[in-house]
Amino acid sequence: MLAMEGLKEQAMKLFEEAYKYHMLGDLDKAIELYRKSIDVYPTAEAWTFLGWAYSMRGNYEGAIEACKRAIEIDPDFGNPYNDIGSYLIELGKLDEAIEWLEKAKRAKRYEPRHYPYINLAKVYMLQGKLYEALREIEEAIKIKPDYKPSHMLRHQILGMLN
Repeated sequence: MLAMEGLKEQAMKLFEEAYKYHMLGDLDKAIELYRKSIDVYPTAEAWTFLGWAYSMRGNYEGAIEACKRAIEIDPDFGNPYNDIGSYLIELGKLDEAIEWLEKAKRAKRYEPRHYPYINLAKVYMLQGKLYEALREIEEAIKIKPDYKPSHMLRHQILGMLN
């Protein structure tokens, strides 16, 4: 059991280092370190962030696969569900995105909880379902009232309804 804790700690250090490179924009190094972290001890977070790095390169299929691996490890972790939904939006697969974003909303462990509502609002806007979009964005605002992009999107939706 002690050896397992050591592996988790080593994997977390690699993950944190990967994240630093990711934030600096060095995707090659970030991807390399996320993979090393996964090799040492796979976590839902490392798989999810690896997917995010892939998406930043336009590799949405790879990103979706990485997020599915994250879900296999921890089905309660909401981030990969939302991320899959957002990647499907990028691919123009709006109906498929809805299913994943709804799962993100129901996930037990998820921050930032308002994101799937915002993404659903965007999907419904693209589909011309403006009242559904408004409902979703208003939920996002209830969850995170100080998040300005939600208010901007709400204003945009209201403008489209008038």
